[in-house]
Amino acid sequence: MRQGQDSQKNRDNSVTVIGGGLAGSEAAYQLAKNGISVDLYEMRPTRMTPAHKTSGCAELVCSNSFGSESAHSASHILKTELELLGAFVLKKAREHKVPAGASLAVDREKFSADITSELEAHPLITIHREELNEIPKTGYVILATGPLTTESLCADLCKKIGTESLYFYDAISPIISAESIDFSQLFQANRYDKGETADYWNIPLNKEQYETLVNDLLRGDVVLPHAFEEEKYFEGCMPIEAIAARGPQTLSFGPLKPVGLTDPKTGRWAHAVIQLRNENKYGTAFNLVGFQTKLKYPEQARIFKKLPGLENAEFLRLGSMHRNTYIHSPSSLLPTLQLRADPRVFVAGQLTGTEGYLESSATGFWAAWVASHLIQAKPFEILPVETMLGSLLRWITDPERKNFQPINSNMGVLPPLTDLGPKKVDKKTRNEKHAARSQESLLRWMDLFASRRTNFQIHSVDCGASLGQNP
Repeated sequence: MRQGQDSQKNRDNSVTVIGGGLAGSEAAYQLAKNGISVDLYEMRPTRMTPAHKTSGCAELVCSNSFGSESAHSASHILKTELELLGAFVLKKAREHKVPAGASLAVDREKFSADITSELEAHPLITIHREELNEIPKTGYVILATGPLTTESLCADLCKKIGTESLYFYDAISPIISAESIDFSQLFQANRYDKGETADYWNIPLNKEQYETLVNDLLRGDVVLPHAFEEEKYFEGCMPIEAIAARGPQTLSFGPLKPVGLTDPKTGRWAHAVIQLRNENKYGTAFNLVGFQTKLKYPEQARIFKKLPGLENAEFLRLGSMHRNTYIHSPSSLLPTLQLRADPRVFVAGQLTGTEGYLESSATGFWAAWVASHLIQAKPFEILPVETMLGSLLRWITDPERKNFQPINSNMGVLPPLTDLGPKKVDKKTRNEKHAARSQESLLRWMDLFASRRTNFQIHSVDCGASLGQNP
């Protein structure tokens, strides 16, 4: 076992990876696989976090699930892409799979031990069991320290991206598939008709519907905080059930206020109004504005499907509230996951605002893949947006995105299909077509960059010339 030992590595052909979680473990392995020397810094067990129990790499601190295995689900599409790309963490997850119905769950102890052992044994990886208080000032760096990044590293990161771009709590509202919404029960309008176009869809509630919602929120089963999470929320991002607990009419004067929203069917303001905000430029998904919540997932589906127009809602993401350090990736990151302010520094894992084990490892893969190609001056192409990973990366790094919240892989991030014909197709058929298009796009992409071994180029949106420069 080699930990922190001196080596004869070429320092111009090496990368510092900070954090030995899923993203950091994936990144370290992929870099070494491509002949790049890696200094992997993991502060445990020298300094433990409030969440971790061991010193193992890729320790799973919450669930042991890597998401759905159901054919053509968003998670399955991403898994298929990662398997085609040769992902390390997913391979280990499959090797340590335990029975879990339609999900990929793992024996967390064996999974972590196996990954740790393989990283420790690799001749190009040196593991340093020590804390880094700042981002190294030279060489390529992949920052993958996760949602419990230390204060000192947060402070150093803030110097690069600005304090206003770093967040410490998730305040996530549900996202709903547009195809599952009955828009005939809604009306389109901005408050006081401001703006050139009506950007919001509005759900009008009468007094009885509003009171039913409030009672459901107050009686709903909520997720209890982890031992390392402090029940402390900012006033502007409180759980909706906590707002409701302040008084029966509080929501109608807060996120559900009807003021300035005239219902064209009645010609007046409703008792309360819930607003839906477009989640992407394709108009395929909508955010339930102000509905960040600690309700358990089944409770959210049960309660929110009572709302007018959402009776058959398909939730692409459900709401949550928990401790999670992450950056405002749209303003901070390039599509390659490099910091706009310092392109030699990559960010991967939950720090990017991606949710989920699979997504964390996927961003670690991508950061390492780009870094290895830059160091070795190999040509590469940005992943096509038709792939789940490519679309997820585009979603979190789109500089035009102002309302940014952490997200996991879901069908709503993909561009709409163009070959469905005039008739509406069912969800299964639609997802099958998305899966087929994703795989075809990825295979074409792999063939394309494999054939371009000369004329080093980078094709992406808003990447800048600096991407091709070694530090």
